[in-house]
Amino acid sequence: MPRPLPAVSPAVRRVAIVGGNRIPFARSNTAYARASNQEMLTFTLQGLVDRFDLHGARLGEVAAGAVIKHSRDFNLTREAVMSTTLAKETPAYDVQQACGTSLEAAILVANKIALGQIDAGIAGGADTTSDAPIGVNEQMREILLEANRSRSAGERLGALAKLRPGMFVSPQLPRNVEPRTGLSMGAHCELMAKRWGIAREAQDAFALESHQKLAAAYERGFMNDLMTPYKGLTRDNTLRADATLDTLAQLKPAFDRDAGTLTAGNSTPLTDGAAAVLLASEEWAAQRGLPVLAYLSVSETAAVDFVDKKEGLLMAPAYAVPRLLARAGLTLQDFDLYEIHEAFAAQVLCTLTAWQDDEYCRTQLGLPGPLGEIDRAKLNVDGGSLATGHPFAATGARIVAGLAKRLAQLGKPAGTARGLISICAAGGQGVVAIVEN
Repeated sequence: MPRPLPAVSPAVRRVAIVGGNRIPFARSNTAYARASNQEMLTFTLQGLVDRFDLHGARLGEVAAGAVIKHSRDFNLTREAVMSTTLAKETPAYDVQQACGTSLEAAILVANKIALGQIDAGIAGGADTTSDAPIGVNEQMREILLEANRSRSAGERLGALAKLRPGMFVSPQLPRNVEPRTGLSMGAHCELMAKRWGIAREAQDAFALESHQKLAAAYERGFMNDLMTPYKGLTRDNTLRADATLDTLAQLKPAFDRDAGTLTAGNSTPLTDGAAAVLLASEEWAAQRGLPVLAYLSVSETAAVDFVDKKEGLLMAPAYAVPRLLARAGLTLQDFDLYEIHEAFAAQVLCTLTAWQDDEYCRTQLGLPGPLGEIDRAKLNVDGGSLATGHPFAATGARIVAGLAKRLAQLGKPAGTARGLISICAAGGQGVVAIVEN
């Protein structure tokens, strides 16, 4: 007789956020101009291993990724793990969901911990906009492939002899554009700013606050146990602590030269960096004597039709959050902290405005009325991506670790404090989650 299947436990475990690590983020083509995704991710993971004494530990898995990848980044996360002092038996795999990559990776790891499939894991991401892959034109690519298939030096030289000087003109560089529209993310956000009437002055003021908050976080040492210095940097070199409204006002529009409101000052700069966060069951953390800062609980993803229905490219979180709230039985105002990724100041302000718009909430989000306002004093309290920078795949892990630490510092009784994470992503997507103390 066949043996009966083992019983499956219905219990869902809480997923503890133990802590995180990242390297300072660097503006493209500065401190990390020659650093690869693998180098940055490896260094960041090793910093996390060092911080929590995970040397030789075999974790359930490590999930991480990069958005801008070379062919050498094949199996990026596994190669990075193999280069750390984690046990080489630790499984690892790559994830890619544009700007939501490491938050999605955290959700994947958390789900396995919650279901009892693993006890601990790491989620993270790395991205370099400096060391970007360069493509060649199709004719040149075919010739190079032919040379690679050649079985003799003569055949190889014969193939390479077909190369012509004109083939080296106009290499194909990565472009931050949507393939289906040909518009950059900034150009799409300009359309959103016009749709929602977000003034340039409001965007500049929001950007300035981001820099001021991040500068204050550094001054009080908030980043000390969240970051490992790297290549001479001890803080993000995207931070402009001396920024003023006057200096921001002098910058010219970046995407719509004639009537635009988005500038280099109120848009996230191209950035290099990496971040990671350690997740575990409460039992695993207790056995190792590790702290539990907070818990990653409910999550949601969404996507919008920005092609045919002309919804704003970066408006998916506006749809994802109401679904998240419905599942959690919460309102938008039931949070102590809000972490909304600042791709652009306008993007955050568009989302906040949409949640207050009765018609939009009824017709687009299918709600009985507006979600309402949030307390802006609780928003991105330690600075956001406008000041920190935004290595695409690293931002989610940065936010999860920072929010967990901030919630722990509130000193509220367990189960009485929570934070909301919202990240917009290329392709009209959004990833959102709730973190609880």
